[in-house]
Amino acid sequence: MAKATVLVVEDDDAIRELVAFHLTRAGLDVVEAGDAAGAWAALERVDAVVLDWMLPDASGIAWLRRMRNGERGATPVLMLTARASEFDRVEGLEAGADDYLVKPFSAAELVARVRALLRRVRPQRRFTVGTLVVDLDAARVTVAGEPVGLTRREFELLAFLVGHPGRVFTRSELLDRVWGEDFIGTERTVDQHVAQLRARIGQGRLETVRGRGYRLVEA
Repeated sequence: MAKATVLVVEDDDAIRELVAFHLTRAGLDVVEAGDAAGAWAALERVDAVVLDWMLPDASGIAWLRRMRNGERGATPVLMLTARASEFDRVEGLEAGADDYLVKPFSAAELVARVRALLRRVRPQRRFTVGTLVVDLDAARVTVAGEPVGLTRREFELLAFLVGHPGRVFTRSELLDRVWGEDFIGTERTVDQHVAQLRARIGQGRLETVRGRGYRLVEA
């Protein structure tokens, strides 16, 4: 799966380059624009936008309202601005911003907020839990870098559990979510598949919670 692309719209070169640096280091592709016109030209090929309020050729708020009324109106936007009053925040959110972050900002918080926006439009397709990696697009599982062969149903069960690490699911819930409501069989089917998965990915990764069900151990 291709990396997500983020458009950074900021007229201050130093800030724009700093934001781009942190997003790139976080594994994202970045497109930069120093004004509203350049941002509009780049919008079609990005998954999310980090937008400054004050731009040399237009207001970021005006740009945002125009975007929301166009074909790319669903693209998530994080306003990154020095305007910190409650009134400004409300205006930015009402104009269509999905999130609002005030300068000066924490790089870690910036990356976390952008990733949260991207999860809304690009559901995670590759999961890592310790040395276990499940790639949904490639239908591939590895443990400590070594490929693991699974049946289709084993892969579907693991893919579901790895998407909810630490959460306990009953056998009935797993039957409904993985096998489907039309499945004809008993809850022993879940036990058998869990046992097979344990043999392939390691005994300690799938935990039995007595009287409740199973969960994937996070660490």
